Amino acid sequence: MDSTDTIPDKQLGERLGNASVLDDEPGMRNFMMKTIEPFCAHVAEAADAKAASACLAERHYDVMILDNIMPERKGIEWLAEERSKGGFTDTIMVTAYADLETAIEAMRAGASDFILKPFRSNQLLNAIQRSIEMSRLRRENMLLQRELDATDIGRKRRHELIGSSEVIESVRQTLARVENVSTPVLITGASGTGKEVAARHLHAHSPRAKMPFVPISCGSIPAEMIEIELFGHAPGAFPGAQGGREGLLASAQGGTVFLDEISELDAAAQSALLRVLEDGLIRPVGTERDIQLDLRFVLATSRDLTAEVRAGRFREDLLFRVNVVEIRMPPLNRRETDVIELAELFLEEIASRLRLERLEIDTATRAAILRHTWPGNIRELRNFIERSLIFGSFPLETLGNDMTDQQIVPLDQVERREILRALEQVGGNRTEAAKRLGVSRKTIERKCAAWGV
Repeated sequence: MDSTDTIPDKQLGERLGNASVLDDEPGMRNFMMKTIEPFCAHVAEAADAKAASACLAERHYDVMILDNIMPERKGIEWLAEERSKGGFTDTIMVTAYADLETAIEAMRAGASDFILKPFRSNQLLNAIQRSIEMSRLRRENMLLQRELDATDIGRKRRHELIGSSEVIESVRQTLARVENVSTPVLITGASGTGKEVAARHLHAHSPRAKMPFVPISCGSIPAEMIEIELFGHAPGAFPGAQGGREGLLASAQGGTVFLDEISELDAAAQSALLRVLEDGLIRPVGTERDIQLDLRFVLATSRDLTAEVRAGRFREDLLFRVNVVEIRMPPLNRRETDVIELAELFLEEIASRLRLERLEIDTATRAAILRHTWPGNIRELRNFIERSLIFGSFPLETLGNDMTDQQIVPLDQVERREILRALEQVGGNRTEAAKRLGVSRKTIERKCAAWGV
């Protein structure tokens, strides 16, 4: 190694997990191995195409360094063949014989970079660093674009579970117990209770926090496309597939995949998912090769999966695999004054995004928000806040008494509803409210203090 070489810092090792070297010259392989080993978690070498194919079949490599001129066949030809089978490893082509036509051919075959022999160690390391960075940027771009299409732009604090109620604190404690393990987590609860937020919270507090978080709505992807979206595909795998594409699972390498509404997966996708959960292997559509992934799965559903199994719509063995740790998200009406904290957060976020004047929650509005049962949970609350900001006032008439005689609710909720309604009717006069309810003023004071009214 030349003393004048500029070597990338060792942080390269945090981004580069695995590398493979394919070169028929022992001396050149030895030089490249010694150069990159300090910067990689795992390095493999191969002297010919057959050995290289065996390496790729065993595990996923982030980068492959490939010699073009070999006794059996050209590296370009071998790379094109591997790509057609579904290989997506970024490849750096090295050769002592090159011209513009060869370089173009290498890029068409799937090479991400091209360097000439002889080369110095810093040239090789810089090429690897460029390859890793470009791969990271491609993945981030794809995932960010997907999120922009699917979520509200500018939404903040998506990775935080907001609230100080006992039930949400219990959820946080359970999530904390599974932060440092890769065991699948099943999050259940009604629609709009914050299942994705809980998943983001888990990811943000886990060792995988710096790696991708990939949310996937199983119900929004057509059944005939779900395997292609999840696992990727090879060129020509289906009509119109001119080039191969990495799937959503591969794009989350090292991070967390959030599969929302897993009950919507069809039988074939359930079978493929079970295999991924069991051994971490995926096979892109139209390929003959498995790809090893390192992922943490968080799954969610608003349905009773046991009932889905009985109905024959969900695999029993898949249920047993995903239901190792279950976290049930409580409905909003069981989270006490969390509803006020969430309302304040939405007021800030939405007013900023829509460039509207922020509204203040007065006593009457606070009481109405606390009294409402929020059947649509957090999603309903967010919509209510956005509508209020647009029209410049809170439409409290839409928050009527939505309790029916058939509903059975906890006594504490009934107590809160009736006290707040009494206060509203007497204009906040606590003495009068206590008189009408047949309780002491101290009781009203104590309850209001607990509710923050």
